[in-house]
Amino acid sequence: MPDGSLLELLNVSKYYDSPAGGEPLKVLKDVNLTLSPGQALAVTGPSGSGKSTLLNVIAALDRPTAGSVMLDGRDLAKLTDRQLAAVRNKDIGLIFQLHHLLPQCTVLENVLVPTLAAGPDNECRHRALHLLERVALADRLSHFPSQLSGGECQRVAAARALINRPRLLLADEPTGSLDRSAAQNLTDLLVELNGEEGTALIVATHSAALAGCIGRVMELRDGRLAAREGGA
Repeated sequence: MPDGSLLELLNVSKYYDSPAGGEPLKVLKDVNLTLSPGQALAVTGPSGSGKSTLLNVIAALDRPTAGSVMLDGRDLAKLTDRQLAAVRNKDIGLIFQLHHLLPQCTVLENVLVPTLAAGPDNECRHRALHLLERVALADRLSHFPSQLSGGECQRVAAARALINRPRLLLADEPTGSLDRSAAQNLTDLLVELNGEEGTALIVATHSAALAGCIGRVMELRDGRLAAREGGA
């Protein structure tokens, strides 16, 4: 990997078999990307362009058909399923368009879910309380997801994604289900947390407003990733 890089994609392609037995569906084609620690990137593109597939491949939720995904010098394709699960839990934080909070758990319990495998830990609880204060939800610790707004649920999801101090934070259309005000608040929060936590950030979005706040922007179109014309 280039010196100082955290993430490197080398000629990554992802194809899916056609249900009719015809030509495979080529979602990603020879994608190359390098991201350094603490760097932020917005990936734009129309619906169906492969943004979610790209994040799933980076997060090792799906394996590339060809090419390599290198995270901190490790080729994810060479790791066992158990090792990949550990990488996703410790090194990669995920925020989805739908927050996926556990409805039966409180706000604080939801944030602590990724830490449960390691057992009870006062340090984790203190970090969870700090993150919830940072996302302005310190007064909602005992609330359940059904008692929160959509924007509040996404802020809980952001805190949960950061609880294990991941090296890389991936956000897939995180503002897609929010109104304009909530979307802007979450966007500001992600940018601020990127700076404060030093976590590398990739946001997949169709929102020009969100992409503009991130700084560096690349566009995924026809399966290929390139710097957006006229963008950073």
